[in-house]
Order: sequence, then C-alpha cells, then structure tokens
Amino acid sequence: MKRSILIAGILVTNALLVQAQQSAKPEDTEVWTPVPAKVSPAKVYGGAPSDAIVLFDGKDLDQWVNSGDAASAKKWKLADGIMTVDKAVGDLQTKEKFMDFQLHIEYRIPENITGSGQGRGNSGIFLAALPWGAGGYELQVLDNYDNKTYVNGQAGSLYKQSPPMVNACLKPGEWQTYDIAWTAPRFNEDGSLRSPAVATVFYNGILVQNATILKGDTPYIGQPTYRKHGASPIKLQSHGDKSEPISYRNIWLRKL
Repeated sequence: MKRSILIAGILVTNALLVQAQQSAKPEDTEVWTPVPAKVSPAKVYGGAPSDAIVLFDGKDLDQWVNSGDAASAKKWKLADGIMTVDKAVGDLQTKEKFMDFQLHIEYRIPENITGSGQGRGNSGIFLAALPWGAGGYELQVLDNYDNKTYVNGQAGSLYKQSPPMVNACLKPGEWQTYDIAWTAPRFNEDGSLRSPAVATVFYNGILVQNATILKGDTPYIGQPTYRKHGASPIKLQSHGDKSEPISYRNIWLRKL
C-alpha cells in the first residue's frame, strides 16, 4: 500500500514538472544582473590581465620584503629582469597580505644544477605565509625532471600532503610556470576551522592539483594543523640546500 502511494506521488510530481516545463519561457531562467566587471586579458600567454596586481615585472623588488627581518633592506639579486635567490638573505615575502587569489609565477632551475632528492633546486611558494610552526601552506618548487624523491615532496605537490596528479617538470634551464587558484581557510571566533584551504594548480599548463582540500599547514616534520589566521603574505623560500639558487620572474596576482 505504502509503495503504491509512493509511486503515485512520484508520477503526480513528474506530471506537474512536465506541465510546468511546457508552459515555461526562456526568460524565466535568464539572469541579467549583476553584470560581471570587464577585464582585458593579456595579449600574450602568462601576461598580466588588466585587473592584476603585478608583484614582480623584472624592474624592482618594491613589492617584497625580507621575511626574517621586516626592517631589513636585504633582498635577492636582481638582474636582466629576473630575481635570483640569495641564500645569505633568506626568504622574501610580499608586503601586502591576501586571502583568496589567482596567482601566476614563473621560475627557472639552473641548467647546471647539482645535488639530488630534496637538495636539488629546492624552493617553495607559500600561498599564505604564517609566522609560526611550518611557516604556512607550501607549493613545492624542485627539480624533478630526472630526480627521484618522495612524491608528496616533488614539484607540483602541496608539500607533504598532496602529490601532483602527474610530473609536468621541464628540463633544468627552462622557464616553468605555476597558475594557482587559492581559497584561504576561514575560522570561527573561537579559533575552530569553519572551512579549509583549497588549491587548484596548473603546472606548465597541466592540471596537477584539482580543488585539493588541505588538511592544514605543510610541516617538514609531523602532521598538518590549522591555527586561526587572516590575510597573509605570499612567501618565496630560500632553501638551505647547497645546490645552485633558482630564479623567478613574471609574478602577478588577481584578488578573488
């Protein structure tokens, strides 16, 4: 009896839906406002669109500060439109703090790179740099064209959490590109997590992280954790390995 009533109810509902669809008009499902803002795309691949914040265009390092000492004037080497890691200086981070964004960044592993494993062209892009613990949420930079290491620590990984879907590395000496969509975590007033961080990453034009949900920060030792924070700078790592330093160019960001 109950089954018959359920089937009858489904049939009536479907009949009403069909009737409503037959009497519907195209404009019933048209949305006209708000009108999206007009943004002019770059004329060349990798160029900054019209609404982007240019963080580095090869002319100066005015958008960056020394992470270890905000009052320090020490920065990386700037020549020929690129900036090269100076391991005596340490990490650099943006002056401005961000929440959600689209980030474009290009880097080059030296053609004469030496070392192996994590000691070969190691750097990192901290999508939100934090002043405690692991230091934030790191997208790994490393030479893995022909260099074996743990897969959740190779280029394209969200460090120690999510390996890349594929290895899209180019040879040392070639410029490589990250395009990243980052959604920062949100926290409740009591410090508990309301929503986790999410990252989508294209590496040299290939999707390697597809709306990956982070479990927390990205520590070298131990498990990831979340700790309440707000808008944060983006940090570029000066790793302590002994291999030749890498270079960066063409960095821009769109706030989302």
